[in-house]
Amino acid sequence: MRQFFQFTCMAALCSSMLLGCATATEYIELFNGENLDGWINHGEEKWYVEEGELICESGPSGQYGYLSTEKFYDDFELTLEFKQEANGNSGVFFRSTLEGTKITGWQAEVAPPGSHSGGIYESYGRGWLIQPDLEKDKALKMGEWNTMKIRVVGPSVTTWLNGTEMINLEDEKIGQGKGAIALQIHDGGGIKVRWRNIHLTPINE
Repeated sequence: MRQFFQFTCMAALCSSMLLGCATATEYIELFNGENLDGWINHGEEKWYVEEGELICESGPSGQYGYLSTEKFYDDFELTLEFKQEANGNSGVFFRSTLEGTKITGWQAEVAPPGSHSGGIYESYGRGWLIQPDLEKDKALKMGEWNTMKIRVVGPSVTTWLNGTEMINLEDEKIGQGKGAIALQIHDGGGIKVRWRNIHLTPINE
C-alpha cells in the first residue's frame, strides 16, 4: 500500500510539472500560414503568402518596406525561420513604431554573409549597437532555411542564429521601448526573403 501511495504521489507530481511546463511554453502564432491577418503593411513593397510561407519582395520603387504586427509586445521570446533569395537584406524589428516607412525601434539584422546577421541596429538613432564576432557569421546558411531566436526582457536582448548565440546586449533605451514586431525589406531593389513558423512566447518575469 505504501509503495502504491508513493507511486501515486510521484505520478501526480510529474503530471503537475508537465502541465506547468506546457503553460510556460505556450506561444502565439504571429503568422497563420494563410494570409496577413494581424499584420499591417507599411510602404509599397510586396508582402504576400505562398504555399504557407510569408514572402517579402522588392517592388518597382525598391524602397524600404515593413510588415508590422497590429499588437505590441514587450518581453518575449520570438522564433522564426527565414530563407534569403537574391540579396536577402532584411531584418526583424522589436518594440517598434512606424510613421509611413520611418521606423523607430531596434532591428535584429538579417543580411547576406559578412553583413552582421544577428546584430542589433537602431534605425534613425544610434545605428549599430552591437555586431556579432566575425567568426559567428558562419552560422548563416545563405539560400537555405535559417532559424533565428530573439529574446527581449527589459533592457536585455539576446539573439541566436541556428543555435549559435550571436549577441547579448544590455541597453537602457531598449528597456524603455514599446511597440510591435516588424519584418523589414531593405531598399535598393532585387530583394526576396521567405519567412515561416513565426512564434512568439510572452515572458512575464
